[in-house]
Amino acid sequence: QVQLVESGGKSVQTGGSLRLSCTTSGRTYSSYIIGWYRQAPGKEREFVASIRRSGSKYYVDSVKGRFTISFASAANTVYLQMDSLKPEDTAVYYCTGGSTWPPQRDWGQGTQVTVSS
Repeated sequence: QVQLVESGGKSVQTGGSLRLSCTTSGRTYSSYIIGWYRQAPGKEREFVASIRRSGSKYYVDSVKGRFTISFASAANTVYLQMDSLKPEDTAVYYCTGGSTWPPQRDWGQGTQVTVSS
């Protein structure tokens, strides 16, 4: 069972950048997929991005070109680099994992990202 812990959320101004981190409890098997979801107040959780160990990445259209997901195996950490942030990016961001796409079997506790005007 993989445990996921997010960090890096904070309040930033529109146009700013943040890098979220997701640390895993240990080695993930080759087929394990790690991703990010977010949930804004009053809205359902939304898939944001995912990455496979092969390097294959997928992004929701609203963040494509602004967000970058990456994996640092030595640190057992997945990053979500967020650039050109917009107020609509405000949400609790969750790190997720699983063997199927979109990954949603394992969930972190969430980290708050607030983008203000």
